[in-house]
Amino acid sequence: MKYTLLATTLLLTGCSHMANNSWSGQDKAQHFIGSAMLSAAGNEYAQHQGISRDRSAVYGLMFSVSLGASKELWDSRPAGSGWSWKDFAWDVAGATTGFAVWQLAR
Repeated sequence: MKYTLLATTLLLTGCSHMANNSWSGQDKAQHFIGSAMLSAAGNEYAQHQGISRDRSAVYGLMFSVSLGASKELWDSRPAGSGWSWKDFAWDVAGATTGFAVWQLAR
């Protein structure tokens, strides 16, 4: 239910404008690396709080993806650079990689 609500909210956000950018570039690497670090850090933090390994992985992954979505919502305001699905895709890829690296390191 929570994920359906999140997906619906993201799909129905009336973004004021969209970014017209490429799939590569320095900012894409920053999105990827930042999301990977946030995901791994969220996983580790949740586990240190006594949350099970499986649940802490969900917390870390959703923490990172939600920050990426929030950043894109901020960019979609009239004064921003515009919502970028490409940036968000790099955020999700980075969060997934951070999750995988964190799991392998355990």
